[in-house]
Amino acid sequence: MLTIKRFTVNDMTEGCVTDLKQPVFSFALESNKQNVSLQEATFTIGNWQRKVNTQIGIKYNGPELAPFTAYKVSLEVVDNYGETATTSLTFETGFLENPFQAKWITNGSYHFTERKVSPKPMHFKRQFSCEKKVVKARLYSTALGIYEAKLNGEKIGTDYFAPGFTSYKHQLQYQTYDVTEQLTTSNELLFTVAGGWAVGAFTYARRNRVYAKRQALLCELHMEYEDGTKEIITSDETFSVTMDGHIKEAEFYNGEVYDATVNMDNSKWEKVSIEQVKIKPEILAQYGLPVRAKEAFEPIASHKAKSGMWIYDLGQNFAGVISAKLKGEKGQKITFNHAEVVMEGELFTEPLRSAKQESVYICKDGVQSYSPTMTYMGFRYVGVTGIEPEDLELTARALYSNVEETGFFECSNDMLNQLQSNIKWGTKSNFVDIPTDCPQRDERMGWTGDIALFASTASYNFNTRRFYDKWLRDVQKEQNRGGGIPVTVPLVRVPFQWEIMIPMAVDHWGDACILVPWAEYLSRGDVGILKQMYPTMKKYVKACKFWAELFSVGKHRRVWRLLHHYGDWVAPEGGLMTWMGRGKWTATASLANTTNLLSQIAEILDQPEDAKYYKNLSEEAADAYRSLLMDKDCRVKKEFQTAYVLPLHYKMLNRADASKAAEHLARMIRDNNYHIGTGFPGTPYVLFALADNGCIDEAYKMLLTDSRPSWLFQIKAGATTIWERWDALREDGTSNTGADDGTNGMVSFNHFANGAVGDFMYRRIAGIEPIEGGYKTFKIEPILGGGLTYAKAEVETAYGKVISHWDLNDDGFFIEIHVPVGTTCNLTLPNGKSYVLHSGYYQFQEDREEIENAI
Repeated sequence: MLTIKRFTVNDMTEGCVTDLKQPVFSFALESNKQNVSLQEATFTIGNWQRKVNTQIGIKYNGPELAPFTAYKVSLEVVDNYGETATTSLTFETGFLENPFQAKWITNGSYHFTERKVSPKPMHFKRQFSCEKKVVKARLYSTALGIYEAKLNGEKIGTDYFAPGFTSYKHQLQYQTYDVTEQLTTSNELLFTVAGGWAVGAFTYARRNRVYAKRQALLCELHMEYEDGTKEIITSDETFSVTMDGHIKEAEFYNGEVYDATVNMDNSKWEKVSIEQVKIKPEILAQYGLPVRAKEAFEPIASHKAKSGMWIYDLGQNFAGVISAKLKGEKGQKITFNHAEVVMEGELFTEPLRSAKQESVYICKDGVQSYSPTMTYMGFRYVGVTGIEPEDLELTARALYSNVEETGFFECSNDMLNQLQSNIKWGTKSNFVDIPTDCPQRDERMGWTGDIALFASTASYNFNTRRFYDKWLRDVQKEQNRGGGIPVTVPLVRVPFQWEIMIPMAVDHWGDACILVPWAEYLSRGDVGILKQMYPTMKKYVKACKFWAELFSVGKHRRVWRLLHHYGDWVAPEGGLMTWMGRGKWTATASLANTTNLLSQIAEILDQPEDAKYYKNLSEEAADAYRSLLMDKDCRVKKEFQTAYVLPLHYKMLNRADASKAAEHLARMIRDNNYHIGTGFPGTPYVLFALADNGCIDEAYKMLLTDSRPSWLFQIKAGATTIWERWDALREDGTSNTGADDGTNGMVSFNHFANGAVGDFMYRRIAGIEPIEGGYKTFKIEPILGGGLTYAKAEVETAYGKVISHWDLNDDGFFIEIHVPVGTTCNLTLPNGKSYVLHSGYYQFQEDREEIENAI
């Protein structure tokens, strides 16, 4: 039987409100037969109809869509057996380039001039009546700052930190909420607007008022009555504002102060002012994913510290907020402090630097509940003062962007399974509207290098389409005139940090403009992301080429030395100057890799001349690396692991040279007792560089090493997320805070970058790897080793679920796989036997002795 498993518009199955003139449709099919493929699909909207024989990235090309209108899309599919299936979905349009009738409003009497702090939250109110029955009501709202809306005392929607973090000077999202059921005859609309990213203190320099001098609100409430009439309430002079609300302070770094004793009916309300906003962003219906409350946690232990603080262990490091049910007295002050680690029985807060990570709740009388809404913390431990444990019921909720989990990995090694969990939680904790570096200290910025190197792993575990799309829009807008990509996006300049202040190309960090869309294309298959980013990619590579050629001649024009490189960032050995001193190796390899990828992308986009040009440029950079940065035996003079990893994984060497480089790498790793020695650029690829070049044993031994520095040392030390540093904690329980290596107190216990090893677990242990975008063609080719006796992985692709489940036991090698409808799998067994398979479930079994002889 043929069924439509998933049908999306702009990658949403429901609730889509769009300002795109050409919404994009995709669908996945499921069948109980083998060798099923799509014959034809028919889309219908009103009188418009389109027939296609593809499943991914189908654009609407019918009559112009009307604003504020609901459209039903019907889909009928026919497969190659003649079986049919139908389904439908509904989407709505937003403003569609029409301007808001509303005005930006603010508290004109509030003059916020302090530095390095965040503004006081503003509270806006509008009362109105509905004398007739409302059949449809939509609230369209946005802010400079972050906001929460309530209607008649009830929260509107389930979002946190709306409108989200974008490059505000270029683009700003607005949200759409269905409030039909919340309306009554007499109504009160209430907004709380805090400083957030736009106005509040942000970056470790604690810059504030980056985009606006104070908060501002823009909203429209559209109502349709039963008799067919319509009414629009807009933000204007009819709104009132007060600074005397429940939320007294709100900031991402410092936290929140909430006063439950406040009666807002008695607050001093005044008429709003019309704000003259200095920036002119394009205001668009939300195109990213909202931040939502997710998993709930209860304490697994608690103790009273010597300081008198009660410390609760929630068992998992994550980004989120506490949720407290408590019994208190009016005026009682309760303080919740947060940390990732406990040392000597107390919260270890040194890594937070200037961030307080503190929520303060001032009680009213009786039983009450509290959970912050205008901040979030990175923590596992909560320290509580001001209340006794018997009067407090403490839980917590994870907060992260509403990404759908698409990947599952499990194997016979429990420590690797915990590593997989740590990788997922590192992702969730740092997918808070943008891909951040960490969720706890005074940073939480969109560092491009972290996500560039982690994008592929994230795309196995989660549907990253809308999340990446949103961030990549900012990457495009923030690209400087010379083609360089800022090292943080959205860009907030940090005084006296020159790699952020000066427009330049930075290897592997700027590569995000290529590596992230490439990972997304391979994962989801929509060529639209490549088309969108192609001009940005070309401009970036031109900038890389410029910096490589500056003051150079001959082959040296392809060795990229200038201007700034992070190099082998946070490698276990050395410090800042050592890591950055390796920049010409990492940068030259980056140039070879990005131009090679750009050549492949040009071919996909039918740009043959570009493809040839970038292929030649890639080969020249690879030759320069081999000729000038290695000796005749492919040896690097001052060896470091990453110097071999990158040319091996980026396929910059011929077969003979790759064999030599792989042996040098394997020797270094053996001599280092199989410990990791790579920084950010090399870590995602070190196991591939080994396993794909005949050093499978070394790859597995490195993966399974559990002494420092290694992935599994973190597991042995009790980590539940991925660390920024390999020695964030040492064997003696002390922490490396970076005080002696030039990084100024830089240590995080929740940093996803080194979790890029997850790519190896899916691609080599389970063997699942896309060949063509969206897994239209993919391979399953597990590599056995490390004493593993089974591995099971599932990836929910754009076409459906791919499964690879293998067992190695006394009876032999057994593998079960699933190939989604419309895709082709190239299966290679460990004994070298290969098969080309189309959709369906398959099982294969091979003799154990034959498998062991082959490996």
